Amino acid sequence: MTQYQRNRISPEDRQRIGAAIRNAEAQTGGEIYAVLAQRSDDYFYVSGFIACCGMLVTAVIAAFVAHYYWFDLSLPKFALAILAAFICLIVLLALIPALRMVLVPHRVRYRRAHLNAVQQFVARNVHLTSKRTGILLFVSLAERYAEVVADAGINARVDQQEWNAIVATLSRHAAQGTVSEGFIEAIDKAGKLLAQHFPKEAGDENELEDHLVEL
Repeated sequence: MTQYQRNRISPEDRQRIGAAIRNAEAQTGGEIYAVLAQRSDDYFYVSGFIACCGMLVTAVIAAFVAHYYWFDLSLPKFALAILAAFICLIVLLALIPALRMVLVPHRVRYRRAHLNAVQQFVARNVHLTSKRTGILLFVSLAERYAEVVADAGINARVDQQEWNAIVATLSRHAAQGTVSEGFIEAIDKAGKLLAQHFPKEAGDENELEDHLVEL
């Protein structure tokens, strides 16, 4: 069973996550938004570039080895062999997305996932709450990446370090294939933390939709 299948969100899970957000926001003037991405990029061009570089290095080494052992290979045949290898690599990367993740460095994956989190924060208008007290709980499964993005009003009072336990909760559950439980637990923790700094006040309105967004 793949990680995608294990982390599939059921309609019941969506309802539970929505209820968890409403319960958490009942304690605070903050707003909680949850986003789950299966992947933050297709990585086709990145993995293709890395694979081609590796192929070219291998071809150069093979040429020197062939020369050392006096193995005669004409230039046209050598070029055709490289072309065939290139086509095979591209076909494999196109047909097997999981292979791309193996080739892409962790730093690149995390950078793309972080960029996606920030883009979702802006695209979902989490930054437009009246008191700038919105947070985004973000998980990208393929990259095994989780992040909490907080708006300016929250960053002024809550240090990013205080979100580490929530990020760890999301990451642990995603790795175990229980991402819905991870969101519910993280939402509860986020609600309690926000309630300490931004308790519910009269007139506070719900400014963001209370459900999980899946990408």
